[in-house]
Amino acid sequence: MTSQALQRAESLIATIPDFPEPGILFRDISPLLADAPALRASVDALIEPFAGRFDVVAGIEARGFLLAGAVAIAAGVGMAPIRKAGKLPRPAASVDYALEYGRASIEMSDDLAPGTRVLLVDDILATGGTLHAGQQLLAELDLALAGTAVLMELVDLGGQAACGPVHSVFTV
Repeated sequence: MTSQALQRAESLIATIPDFPEPGILFRDISPLLADAPALRASVDALIEPFAGRFDVVAGIEARGFLLAGAVAIAAGVGMAPIRKAGKLPRPAASVDYALEYGRASIEMSDDLAPGTRVLLVDDILATGGTLHAGQQLLAELDLALAGTAVLMELVDLGGQAACGPVHSVFTV
């Protein structure tokens, strides 16, 4: 992975004003996902600080799934979904949390053995509520958090304070 490849990947992330509501700047990663070299550079950057230190990747619904699946394949490990409430047939743990503009719940099944080392992946770190909830789910299921990684961090929203050290490929 080169810094040039990552710069190109970052340039593909589009900013959409006033979505999903007025005043919000939505970061659309779809163009990055559609570009194989940009996606590969981003996936490699997500894995790099944790290489060899995790057994499974957990991805948070919905865009975190896309990245977690790619990270899992690149690292040669499995992937565990963290879903919105009511989407899993066998939820074993659930955590409620605050969003930037509301409340939500996420759930996870108990498909992984206690102590499994998990890399938690999502697309964006904003206020940290979703990632912190994911970390809590892993703890409730007695899984070992190997690290937390995101494609992009919105630094001004202070998410690192809510969920501890998070590896961010890009910062805005």
